[in-house]
Amino acid sequence: MDKLQETIDKFKLNVLAVENVPQSFSSTVYKILLMDNRTVFIKIPYSKQKLEREYSVLKRIANDLPVPQVLDYWEGNEDITGALLLSAINGVPIIEKVDSALAFDIGVHHAKLHAIAPNEHDFNSSVSNEYDHWSEFIKRQFNSFAIDVKEVVEPSLYELSLQYFNKQIKLLPPPDGPCFIHLDFRPGNILVHENKVVGIIDFESVRIGSTDMDFTKINRDIFLKYPGTLQAYQQGYGSIRALVDLQEVFPFYHFTDAFISIGWCKRRGIEKHQAFLQENLVYLKGILNVK
Repeated sequence: MDKLQETIDKFKLNVLAVENVPQSFSSTVYKILLMDNRTVFIKIPYSKQKLEREYSVLKRIANDLPVPQVLDYWEGNEDITGALLLSAINGVPIIEKVDSALAFDIGVHHAKLHAIAPNEHDFNSSVSNEYDHWSEFIKRQFNSFAIDVKEVVEPSLYELSLQYFNKQIKLLPPPDGPCFIHLDFRPGNILVHENKVVGIIDFESVRIGSTDMDFTKINRDIFLKYPGTLQAYQQGYGSIRALVDLQEVFPFYHFTDAFISIGWCKRRGIEKHQAFLQENLVYLKGILNVK
């Protein structure tokens, strides 16, 4: 049986129409219009770990942040990892220019996530606690993609990258946390309506860790592209909780993000992600001062 149809049957849905959701890189997501004209989403993660992680996090933070409501959960079978049935939020991912007002609101919501203090149950849940061995976690993330990067970039650039990483990781400030960190906090996962944040989605990568890694993608996709947004974001974030010194951590995490993104492109298909690959090669060479 088709995986989607089997999932629909498990959730006992009366479906009128189905639409694929693009730009979902670690799950298959469908927008479902029901016969009663309600809209819901079916999310089928690529692994049970991601399924269980997102399920537990969404239920945990539902009262603190505007996130999709878990309407149903299926643990899956031998052929399907399982699925979540999620409510729709009246908003769309950020695809246009971000102004200072929206950047301020993004800062507020990001800080609200980081302000949720993990409790004893959280430390024993499906969400990994990486805070207590933060440097080791960063090294694992970096090294897991190094073999892929090595096949793509010139040997000299690869060796310079390793040297830079091993030097700079020792200079990071003490971890800020422990906090829930999204790890994919980017425009595509921030839903807006009338220039206000109305939803945060895609929590399958969440960890308990240090906040300093969680600013990387909005720096790349918002702060570096739209002048004034960093200052506005800092004001919004600071209205909820203290913010780490971003200028102290941005260079290192911008570098690791570019390096890992190159490895990600290799895994997911260089031809398909050629533009993203080239963008990150430019970043990497710029950081390492390589022409």
